[in-house]
Amino acid sequence: MTLATAVPALAQSPTTATLAGAAPLAIAVGAGAFALLAMAVLRTMQADGKKARRKAAEQVAGLRALVDEYEALLSGTREVTILWTDNASGTPKFLGQTSAVVPTGRQPESILNFHSWLANYDAEQLGQSLEALRVHGQAFSASLTAIDGRLIRANGWVLGGGVALRLRPAFLQPSAEQAAAANAMMSDTDSVRAILSLLSQPAFLRGPNDKLIFANPAYHALAKALNKSGSEAAPAELLENGALKTHLAACAGADKPARVSVDWPGQGRFELVEFAINGGRAGYLRPLEAAVVPADPDVAQIGGIINALATPIAIFNGRRELVQFNQAYADLWHLNGGFLVLGLDERAILDKLRTEGMLPSQVDYQTWRSKHLQSYSRTAAYENEPWHLPDGRTIKVISAPAGANGGVIYVFEDLTERLKLESTNKAFTNVQRETINALSEAVAVFGTNGRLTLSNPRLSALWKLPMNELGQNPHIDQIAEASGRAIPEDGASIWRDLKRGIIDLNPTRSDQTGRLNRSDGRLLDYAITRLPDGQTMMTFLDVTESASYSKVLKERNDALVAADVLKDAFVENVSYELRSPLTNIIGFADLLAGSEGGSLNERQRSYIDYIRASSVTLGVLIDNILDLASVDAGIAELRPELLDVHGLVDKARAGLSATFPEVSGEKPINLVVDIEDRLPPFIADGTRIVQVLYNLLSNAARFSPPGGEIRLTVSHRAERMLFIIEDEGPGLTDEMKSAILTRLDAPAGGRQRGAGLGLAIVKTFVNLHGGVISAERREPRGSRIIVNLPRDSAMAGVAE
Repeated sequence: MTLATAVPALAQSPTTATLAGAAPLAIAVGAGAFALLAMAVLRTMQADGKKARRKAAEQVAGLRALVDEYEALLSGTREVTILWTDNASGTPKFLGQTSAVVPTGRQPESILNFHSWLANYDAEQLGQSLEALRVHGQAFSASLTAIDGRLIRANGWVLGGGVALRLRPAFLQPSAEQAAAANAMMSDTDSVRAILSLLSQPAFLRGPNDKLIFANPAYHALAKALNKSGSEAAPAELLENGALKTHLAACAGADKPARVSVDWPGQGRFELVEFAINGGRAGYLRPLEAAVVPADPDVAQIGGIINALATPIAIFNGRRELVQFNQAYADLWHLNGGFLVLGLDERAILDKLRTEGMLPSQVDYQTWRSKHLQSYSRTAAYENEPWHLPDGRTIKVISAPAGANGGVIYVFEDLTERLKLESTNKAFTNVQRETINALSEAVAVFGTNGRLTLSNPRLSALWKLPMNELGQNPHIDQIAEASGRAIPEDGASIWRDLKRGIIDLNPTRSDQTGRLNRSDGRLLDYAITRLPDGQTMMTFLDVTESASYSKVLKERNDALVAADVLKDAFVENVSYELRSPLTNIIGFADLLAGSEGGSLNERQRSYIDYIRASSVTLGVLIDNILDLASVDAGIAELRPELLDVHGLVDKARAGLSATFPEVSGEKPINLVVDIEDRLPPFIADGTRIVQVLYNLLSNAARFSPPGGEIRLTVSHRAERMLFIIEDEGPGLTDEMKSAILTRLDAPAGGRQRGAGLGLAIVKTFVNLHGGVISAERREPRGSRIIVNLPRDSAMAGVAE
């Protein structure tokens, strides 16, 4: 009873009730705190994970770049590395220059066909070694001999899950035996002849019957030296009969080259080597006691290849002695074989080049030479300052250590042409840029991506484009947007239409031209030109003013054409209308002067003479007008015939007398005619020549004082006839000289004035005959006009 009563009492206690109510709240707060803490930890872990992944990505990118760099480095070396990955079962990967091992032009995969570039034994050995490497992982290192005689180093090793094979030339010069044998194996008889003829050692070729069929010049020289009677027409055997038979027997029974030593008094000791070729055998004689200049072993390894290089190379040992050079080096410095020999000190070479003016000009040559010779103390390759030679060439000099025992390898490069091309290209670029900027046309070149690659300031000015805001290479859409802001009415729409012609990549597209009529009143001629590199050039030319000028000029031209038509009609009508009354005037004047002359006093007779002279002058002017009209119409033609010069002069004199009669006591014209004796035949249009002489004489009479002398001289010079008219007038002025080229006589003072047609008629008819007319001033006064005509004008054309 007591316990049962106590429990309800405890359950109803205030403290117990409070604790019971707070428990859920504490649980909720704890769960929230745990969630927040878990969220913070999770975010921290996510951030660390992102950072770790970013760092790993950077490391992977760095490793990939490093791998690419190593692969690029391997690809540039003169060796080949072949990789088999995936347990040596995948496709091989080739790194390096395969041309260092196999002939140039072959595919990289051909290097695995060992029999195509290695001797049979070496090809089988390399194939077995490679099989053992790929199957059993056995590394190997071997020296192989290529078909062309080169020594190839081969190394194979296990690389991770795959294997690698490296092949590189050993840079040893093949012996003459190896080179000749290899070439003989690969060539026919004609090719072997060509190769043997290039050897400096005595060499020969035998046919199937063991008879000599070819010998090079060195062999003939040796045979001539051994045979005191001189060389024979055919190659001669150098061995005695017994030795020759023994040697030939040894050659026939041996698979390898047969050798025999031979001693010739006065010539030295030689080794005779013969080897089989297709269709016979080839051989050569190698001197056994030839002098050899000592050289560093490392240098000797590369000596065999520099002779084939076009780059000038020279190698000196530690004692500054020349141990190797190629022909390009000798050609570069113009050094002959008598001077440039092995063992020559470099200082002697430099001194000779300085003496011949081949080195850069130096104030202190000794200091310059000492600085140059510091190349022997360097341990790394060094590029000297370019040498600017007195002959205009620029040479780059690179020096590198030659080997462990000292010495220098010099490599020379002639930079003259390259510098000239660079200078020319730079000048061309500058000229091109300046030319484009100076154009009155706006130029814009767009790439295939639609971006502007080249423009001139005129483009910005013509389209009001803020190029500084658009950037260096704005897209055509940006240009269209900017043009729309500057020319709201149609700027953007014009560029959108032009865009279709720019981004058109159709290979059969053609160039476009057209005219734009902008809303601001400007007229622009545009042209879209396709450039060979795929870009598009667009040009704009503002033709607003020229179009206006063209319209004005067209209107003026139409007016001039109409005026010319009216002038022609006027000349045609008026000239013929004037001739009819003029004929009446001349007729009645002659009548008065003739039948009725007895009843006229002196003054009346003078008046009649004036009327007759003026009528004659007016008739001549009317004829001139009609002649000029026919010339302008293009219908004037010549009627050449054999002429009498005296008769022509008499007709011109008669016309002059009629135009300038002796009236009222006025002094007559003092005309002096001087015609050269025995003139050659003169073929021309007589009527036109009379008109020329008459107009020139009357022009001289107009500007001469009364009674002044006028001289007409007729002569010939070669195939030309000369008519010279001289007067004593006021002399030629600039206006009078120009009158010869115009249809207006100079308005100088004189007794009379012409109608402005005389000299125009003269010039026209002289040109019709293929002649020329000139005028000059006489001293102290007067003028001289010279008409130079061909003696035969039958071939002269019609006036243009």
